[in-house]
Amino acid sequence: MTVRELTGTAIAKWLDVELPKVRNLRLDLLGETVGGDLIHLELQSGNDAAMPFRMLEYYLGVQRLYGQFPRQVLLYVGEAPMYMQNELRSPDLFFQYRLIDIRTLNGDRLLESVDVGDNVIAILAQLRDDKEAVHRIVERIVGLAAAERETALAQLTILAGLRHLAKTVEQETRNMPIDLDIRDHETLGPIIREARKEGRQEGRQEGELTILRRQIEKRFGALPRWAGEKLAMLSVSELEDLSERVLDATSLEELLR
Repeated sequence: MTVRELTGTAIAKWLDVELPKVRNLRLDLLGETVGGDLIHLELQSGNDAAMPFRMLEYYLGVQRLYGQFPRQVLLYVGEAPMYMQNELRSPDLFFQYRLIDIRTLNGDRLLESVDVGDNVIAILAQLRDDKEAVHRIVERIVGLAAAERETALAQLTILAGLRHLAKTVEQETRNMPIDLDIRDHETLGPIIREARKEGRQEGRQEGELTILRRQIEKRFGALPRWAGEKLAMLSVSELEDLSERVLDATSLEELLR
C-alpha cells in the first residue's frame, strides 16, 4: 500500500521535527466522586484562545496518571464578556468540555451553602450586594479552625482581587475577631498585594480590549472569531498601539497583520 493510499493525499515533503518534552502541568482542582469518577475544575480569568489546547493536555495528562479520563469544567471568572471556545475540531478529532461563565451562577445560593468553599467562590457569581456578601463570607471564615481560616482567607483574597474587592476583604477582617492582620501576615500579605496588582492590570487589559473591540466593530463591522482570539492574547501596550492605528487602517487584516 502506498503512502497516498494510506493518507488519501500526496506528501510534498517530510518534516524533520522533534516534539518538545511533555511539560509538568498543574491543574486547579481535581476531585474524585463517590462513584470513583474524576472531575477536573479549571478557573480562567481571561479569554485565552489557546485554552482548548490546554484543556486537552490536562485531559490526557490525567488519563496517563490515573488511568481514566476526567469530566472537565472550565469556569470563567473574568470581568470581560466571555467569548472563548470550548472545543477543538479537525477532520479526525473532536474534543469538548463544559464552559461556564460564573456570573450566570446564583451567588446568593452559594452563600447559603454549608460548605465554606461555596461561600468563598460566591464572590465571583451574581450577587445582590457584593459588600454584604464579603461581610457574610468573612463572618463564616472567622468560625473556622486556624489552619482552615488561613487557607479560606487566602482563597477569598485572591478571588476578591478579580472583582476589585480585595480592599473590602481587608476592611472586613479588621472588624472581625481574627487574631492576625492579613496585610502583615507572611502568607496572606503578599497574596493581597499580588491580588491588587493583578486586579489592576487585568482590569486595565480588559478595559483596553473592550474599547478596541468597539472601535474595530464600528469601523469594520462584526469582529470575526480569529480576530477576537488574537486580540485576547495581546498585552495592554499592544492594545493601546492598535487603538491608535485603527483609524488609519484600511482593513481589519491590515490592522492585525
